[in-house]
Amino acid sequence: MRRTAAKRNVQGVGQLSLVEHALCPLDSRRSLVENLVFDTSYAYSTGDAVRKTSQVRVFCPLGLSAADELYLWGLLALTLLQPEPEPELYATPHWCLRQLGVINQGSKRGGRQYRQFHDAIQRLSTVTYMSNAFYDQIRGEHRRVSFRFFSYSLPVDDDSDRAWRIAWDPIFFELAKGPAGHFRFDLAVYRELDAASRRLFLFASKVLSRRANLKALRLEHLAVDLMGFSPTLAVREMKAKVGKCLRKLVELHVLADAEVFRTSPGNYFVKFARGPYFDARPRRAAEISPHETPIFETLTAIGLDEAAAARLIRRYPQRLLAEWADITQAAKERYGAQFFRKSPMAYFVDSVSKAATGARTAPDWWQELKRSERRQHELSSEGVAVISRIREELFGPSPIHAASEAAAPRPRLTRAADVLAARDSA
Repeated sequence: MRRTAAKRNVQGVGQLSLVEHALCPLDSRRSLVENLVFDTSYAYSTGDAVRKTSQVRVFCPLGLSAADELYLWGLLALTLLQPEPEPELYATPHWCLRQLGVINQGSKRGGRQYRQFHDAIQRLSTVTYMSNAFYDQIRGEHRRVSFRFFSYSLPVDDDSDRAWRIAWDPIFFELAKGPAGHFRFDLAVYRELDAASRRLFLFASKVLSRRANLKALRLEHLAVDLMGFSPTLAVREMKAKVGKCLRKLVELHVLADAEVFRTSPGNYFVKFARGPYFDARPRRAAEISPHETPIFETLTAIGLDEAAAARLIRRYPQRLLAEWADITQAAKERYGAQFFRKSPMAYFVDSVSKAATGARTAPDWWQELKRSERRQHELSSEGVAVISRIREELFGPSPIHAASEAAAPRPRLTRAADVLAARDSA
């Protein structure tokens, strides 16, 4: 990979509202249990400076690890940093992991990193996020939302060279795509940190990009709601764990200084100030070359030389190239070399040129192959039913914040079965 490409792509993209709170507990023994429902909240101000609370519920059918967030923010960055971002990303896992800095040119396919990547996107794809006051920057108001992060379509054969398809949820993508809906951060710094410090780093990146310091944030809120520590921790343990994360960010010059301080017995707050990191954040290049696009590696894998691949990328939409590249590779893997009259490269170029004018459509066998692969990865009907009932429980006739004021606080972490059982007994 070219040196300029490596520098340009060492970036992540975070969605502004999502970094206000944890998506799951830090403790993987609690977060990787199937059918978990994670409850949290965060405060926000309305236009008339009234403080309100957004209630959040994250349903994780396959569990969710805090380490998975690297792939969520990394894949979002790889999508949004393209010249004309579309809600679908076609790329090989090798390209994704190389761009994210998880592997280097010497790493081999099929290793531990690829399995971790596959497992992470599988968990992330089943997550349903619900909030009763999510900020919509396009409409300039807080709204009730329910969305998933993305869906995916992968080859069934782990040894396949076909690209993976990541299809972002349309509501989430709309909320994240706009300049006012996301922020950028240094992915190299992010990768150096532990899971708790990563969450604090993203929150600081959002807050300190707009102001010089944060004067006071309640320790319990920062530790539990934002970073994902257990609410059962003693205050002294929260101080120690948060303090360790703050010192790490000071060492990396993200923060100039930070402190956990007490205002009265039992009342602890956190304050920190912007560090030199914010004076040297990487800027997006004006143009990305064809060699840096996710489809480039796929085209060269078909057999096209670099110059030919670059010409096709400049001439045709990436979605069209990705579709026919997948058809070509699938035909090669399914039917062998005898499928092609001349060569896979000739078949691909001819198909793309004719498809661009409407003279050729995707073959039926490929459509059936996609349906078969989708059935193997999609959520079961039982899982869909559980999500629907949880959505009803959250967005029923009564607003969630009114219900939460009248009822006792819910556990932060539950199984879906517990949520449904509680509703059925009500």
